[in-house]
Amino acid sequence: MATATTLSPADTEKLSNLKSAVASLNQISENEKSGFINLVGRYLSGEAQHIDWSKIQTPTDEVVVPYDKLAPLSEDPAETKKLLDKLVVLKLNGGLGTTMGCTGPKSVIEVRNGLTFLDLIVKQIEALNAKFGCSVPLLLMNSFNTHDDTLKIVEKYANSNIDIHTFNQSQYPRLVTEDFAPLPCKGNSGKDGWYPPGHGDVFPSLMNSGKLDALLAKGKEYVFVANSDNLGAIVDLKILNHLIQNKNEYCMEVTPKTLADVKGGTLISYEGKVQLLEIAQVPDEHVNEFKSIEKFKIFNTNNLWVNLSAIKRLVEADALKMEIIPNPKEVDGVKVLQLETAAGAAIKFFDRAIGANVPRSRFLPVKATSDLLLVQSDLYTLTDEGYVIRNPARSNPSNPSIELGPEFKKVANFLGRFKSIPSIIDLDSLKVTGDVWFGSGVTLKGKVTVAAKSGVKLEIPDGAVIANKDINGPEDI
Repeated sequence: MATATTLSPADTEKLSNLKSAVASLNQISENEKSGFINLVGRYLSGEAQHIDWSKIQTPTDEVVVPYDKLAPLSEDPAETKKLLDKLVVLKLNGGLGTTMGCTGPKSVIEVRNGLTFLDLIVKQIEALNAKFGCSVPLLLMNSFNTHDDTLKIVEKYANSNIDIHTFNQSQYPRLVTEDFAPLPCKGNSGKDGWYPPGHGDVFPSLMNSGKLDALLAKGKEYVFVANSDNLGAIVDLKILNHLIQNKNEYCMEVTPKTLADVKGGTLISYEGKVQLLEIAQVPDEHVNEFKSIEKFKIFNTNNLWVNLSAIKRLVEADALKMEIIPNPKEVDGVKVLQLETAAGAAIKFFDRAIGANVPRSRFLPVKATSDLLLVQSDLYTLTDEGYVIRNPARSNPSNPSIELGPEFKKVANFLGRFKSIPSIIDLDSLKVTGDVWFGSGVTLKGKVTVAAKSGVKLEIPDGAVIANKDINGPEDI
């Protein structure tokens, strides 16, 4: 691994000026200040690892374990309770619903039957705790963007049988690209001056918040980390049992790539270690190879299982030096830089780390209203325990591809344009453009495109059955 850690005199001065400026920011803790300076120092030293493409190997089944090869589970409920008593569930709750036109944390968007992401997560853990008489706690890692709202929202679960803990991830100042000064020092004192540095921050934040020591003191051993918008990320005892039996400190759930996932990070074997390879690290001449489904067959779901004692050991040793992801942005016309890290990239620092090649059902993220259409349709059902289960009546293992125009981008507009969600059990693909409105009880099958002519409102009547059609006006229905 080629790493350079010496700073040029110019960069040393940059860092020292930044340190003085950051020292005066009293909105953040000493831990946050030193974490930030540390990150910037690593970035300036250019310690980015250069991947030697010829050394990349496809991981074996020992390293990325097929789901059906995981250690078998005991049928005994007492054994199950023992496993669950070692577990903590942590949801990454730092994101806002802004891209879907919603205010507040993304996790409070209603997914189905009036229930939000958070409602479903709480229902699932309540059911586990009730069924096995255990006490799996729920941790929510908020950002400064979601913290206040989340505290209010979790009050409604006060009477549930779960301990819900919230903590904040770090708050770092955005860097002005031009002179490398923190944006909040430039008079931008609002939220725009700051950023949460990616979910790689989950490990130091768990530690700095005091939550990690509290969990260890209660005999907890593993944390299951997942995005709050991944409806498939449910507690899986088979994975937990396997990790405990094999003393694996870290497990990343991966699943086979489809053409929709070509940009997702993949696991590779590199110099005897398993590590995450992200598209940003791939040299230009190899990007097409990276995107191919033949060579890199799996991608990271961001469902992660991590040993708590190992997190403590590595954070204390300052050993979690994940690849830095520079994210350039613009705030009020000022070019800024925010440096981020990803939790998946930490895999190479843990002992006996593995991947688990899991069924696609464990990856059901809702990133846009097109995903909401899928999960609100007859393609899925919702169980009493809060699980979103795929309808076995669909024979095709992959979901239909759905493209909705900008008129559908915001949740409120999306809901307004569908009197009821169409039946899509036999749909292969749907593409909608223009001012389109759907009646109730519509059925879509095969390949369907609906394109309203510019300036014309196109209504799909109640009860319409549309199979393999291109619709440009009422006469095509």
